[in-house]
Amino acid sequence: MKLESTAIPADTAIQLKYAEQGAGGQNVIPDLRWSEAPDGTESFAVTIYDPDAPTGSGWWHWVVVDIPGTLSGIDEGGPLPAGARAWVNDYGYVGYGGACPPPGPAHRYVHTVYALPTAHLDVPDGATSAQVRFTILAQALDQASFTATFAQPE
Repeated sequence: MKLESTAIPADTAIQLKYAEQGAGGQNVIPDLRWSEAPDGTESFAVTIYDPDAPTGSGWWHWVVVDIPGTLSGIDEGGPLPAGARAWVNDYGYVGYGGACPPPGPAHRYVHTVYALPTAHLDVPDGATSAQVRFTILAQALDQASFTATFAQPE
């Protein structure tokens, strides 16, 4: 599989527009485009993760499942396609939460798409984000990622 974004090219700095409001951003969902999904793909899941967050376990910015397998991306700003489900991010709200690291060195933001063999991930709406991510990883047929960076503006 392949994953890319015109808003956030791989190995570049994330523009302030896509950062969380606490970092001075607008919290705009970046466009994401994927291709070369394997046969048997019925849906997709998307995550954005900061492995550099000073929490001991990183920071989850976005977890979305049940994106129809007929689609090949998400448009900038959304909305999510009908039927897609988003989970509570580590900020504590449902949906996309842009970059907002503490002052200091830039953090890495890993954007990942997963190809899944079912149209609807078998997790109840009340499942924790960790339960959802576990189920995604257990069922993924394939995945693709890219990484970009962000640091608090000086």
